[in-house]
Amino acid sequence: MIGESRKYLAEFVGTFVLVLGGVGTAVFAGEVVGALGVALAFGLSLLAMIYVIGPVSGCHVNPAVTLGLLLTRKIEPRLAGGYVVAQVAGAFIAAGLIWLIATGAPGGYEPSTAGLGANGYGENSPAGYSLLAGFSIEIALTALLVLTVLGATHRSSPVGFAGVAIGLVLVLIHLVSIPITNTSVNPARSIGPAIFVGGWAMAQLWMFIVGPMIGGALGALVYRGIHTADEEITAATAESALPDEQIERTAT
Repeated sequence: MIGESRKYLAEFVGTFVLVLGGVGTAVFAGEVVGALGVALAFGLSLLAMIYVIGPVSGCHVNPAVTLGLLLTRKIEPRLAGGYVVAQVAGAFIAAGLIWLIATGAPGGYEPSTAGLGANGYGENSPAGYSLLAGFSIEIALTALLVLTVLGATHRSSPVGFAGVAIGLVLVLIHLVSIPITNTSVNPARSIGPAIFVGGWAMAQLWMFIVGPMIGGALGALVYRGIHTADEEITAATAESALPDEQIERTAT
């Protein structure tokens, strides 16, 4: 059995890598690679971590994903709380490292104006989108992310391909919403940079916590609506195909 401390460490490392890879690309190379490059950086970072820490912690690296798994009873409440703390800590340390490196650039770096990859709406949205627009897209796309995580890791899904599906959907999510909010769908990812930017980023942070958490719950609800009856039918069908003695062993 894998100890809880190892799971927390895995979530810390995974979230650190996600923020360093994704936000780091936005800060250091965003003007070079554009939105597509940043989207790929987030997706590839998550894809890699799924295979690195997935066997240890499940690679949530996102409080909204942890909430979705909690609501579908795939993680215990006590463990979920520890996951969220580890995720926020990993994002904070990664954002701090990005800030430290950025300040070494010629001419310096001012997070409050440069943004440090923080999320925002209104005048702080990359394309000036409103609070309502940002809130709506964060809920919808976080629901899509959580639904994909739950579906790709379903027991009937092809083994070994979950990371590909989840990584690709995160790329898609960023392509859709970078112009709107700079893409959060992950409260930990938003908290890290916001702490170092301060000011407007901290004032608007609530939306990038509340929106994704609502989206995570919505994704779990949709998943349960799609899969609950299907799982019962699948289980009944599978059981009817088993020899009587195997059914008895399965039941015990």
